[in-house]
Parts: sequence; C-alpha cells; structure tokens
Amino acid sequence: MNRSIHDPRLCIVGAGRLSTERIYPYVGAAGAQIVGVCDLDPEKAGRNARRFGGRPYGDVEGMLAEEKPDGVVICVGPEVHATLAKQALKLGYPVYTEKPPALSSADALDVARAAQKAGLLCTTAFKKRYTHAYTRAKQWIEQRPAEDLLSLSFDYCSAAYDNKPPRTLLSDFGIHVIDLTHYLFGDVDSVFAFTKHHHAYAVSLRFANGAVGTLNFNDGRSFAIPTEEVEISARDGCFMTVHNSSAWRITEKNHPSEWREPPIFTSLGDSGRETGHLAEIEDFVAALREGRSTSRSDIYESYKTMVLYEAIKGASETGTVVKVHYEAL
Repeated sequence: MNRSIHDPRLCIVGAGRLSTERIYPYVGAAGAQIVGVCDLDPEKAGRNARRFGGRPYGDVEGMLAEEKPDGVVICVGPEVHATLAKQALKLGYPVYTEKPPALSSADALDVARAAQKAGLLCTTAFKKRYTHAYTRAKQWIEQRPAEDLLSLSFDYCSAAYDNKPPRTLLSDFGIHVIDLTHYLFGDVDSVFAFTKHHHAYAVSLRFANGAVGTLNFNDGRSFAIPTEEVEISARDGCFMTVHNSSAWRITEKNHPSEWREPPIFTSLGDSGRETGHLAEIEDFVAALREGRSTSRSDIYESYKTMVLYEAIKGASETGTVVKVHYEAL
C-alpha cells in the first residue's frame, strides 16, 4: 500500500439506491477504477458491475482476496460500517465508509484505533465538509483568532422520519450538521437540548474556545425544498451566512465583501461539488495516491461527531447540561 498509485483500484461493498446514484458515478470522475462490486443481492451486484465496471461478488473477503484493491468503499447500512471497516483495515486496505462511521462513539473509536494501528486511512463520507460553501466557511473562520469567534447557528430541517433506529432524524439527517458544528468551530465543551418527541430539537452549545452555538432540527418540512440556513458571527461586524449549502454572503467590518449564489438547487444532489459527493471521493482517491492516513473527514474526526451526537441525544432525554469528553487515540 506504500507504492505509488496513479489510478487507484477500488472495491465497493453495497449496491443500493443511494450508492448507485451518488457514489458509483463519481469514482471514474475522481480518477479511480472500480474492480469489484459486492452485495448480498446478486442482482444488484451484477447490475452495478455491468454499469460501472468490475466483477460482482457475494462476499467481502472473497472479493478482496481476488481483487487486492488499493482501497475499499463501504456503502451499506450503518449497523455494519464499523465491522466491515475493521475487517478491511485488518486485511491491509484503506477504507471509505458512508456516514455515520458506527452506531456509537465507542465503536467509532475502536475503528479509529484499528486504523491507527494499521497505519491506514479510514475516512467517513460526511459530504458537507467538502462542499464549496463549507470549505469557504472553514477558510473564513480560520482567518481570525479563536477568541474573535462569537456564535454559530444552524437551521436544518427535513421531511418526516419514523425515527426507527438506526434511521432517525438526529442520527441520519441531523448528523451532517452535528459533524459540521465541530468541523467549523472546533471541540464542543457542553450541550443542552430540548426535543419534541424526537421530531424537533433545539440545541444550545458552548465551544471549548468560548463561542456559543444553536442548532434547530425538525422533520416537519421537505426533502425537495430544503431548509439549510447558517449564521456565523465574529467580532467587529464580521459575519457570514450560508444558504442551501451553496450560496453565501460575507461581511467584513460592516462592509459587504463577498457574495455567491450559484444557479443550482442542491436538494436533489445535482452537483457532485456543490453537494460534496464528488469532492469527498476525490479526497479519498488523492489520499490513496499520496499514501496519506488522514483526510478532511478521517475516522477520528467522525468519532468526535458521534461523541457530540450522543451528548445532544443524552441532553434532550435527561433535560440536563452534558459535558462533552473526547478520548485520545
């Protein structure tokens, strides 16, 4: 795995609807080649192998032993992300998994430690880290001292969830913004939250740098017409707003300084760069080429996301302030 890799060869585990629409089509565009497709449903594996390349398989270990790829992409249900990731890492393969990385922070930390022990990359597909808008927001935030950051707020809403684990409003939908929260403003110190029957959440945050934040989630709206509004405030009349994960406005010292509004609508995922789907695969492919064991969304970052998710969930269920604690690798 330390050799120079020009066109990485990937095996993909899972051939369901989402991966077929948002993962497989971007692999070639990212500069990689699909050599194996594995799914418990042989019809799905065969279909995707015919459409996107590679040979179909019914078991993961058999596929990896036969193809010996440069990396493994895991796009199945979250209940097996951690198990399959550790299996691939133990066999010596870098891994990309769909979000969330595991069902619990403890399981995510186990994967992070397995990746560290193997010296291999394990990255999680938290696509919003890779969008143009949040890449720009991260750059803007990092231009100023942490003590100048004041607040971060998200309004992020979806259509109705039945909230049957593991697919709940908080774990399946809200997890994207939970991940962005510490990506943008750093580690969180403490959390308080209210919920209405797990269909709406009002969350208050205090960051380790002293800034504060609010998160509003509910499932009373629509997937087709998205609600994704972000406000970032710093000292001295400096602030940034993000709309629909693609448009933004920046004000510096009370004067408008930057504006962007692309002619797209991202709710249906019609751009791999605006939504992050292509950009996250490009990062994984680049890491394989460069021999990197870290990425913008590597497994330890994802572990922190799961810690914050559990803190929000716990605070909403107990009605108490929850201190956030991250374990070291």
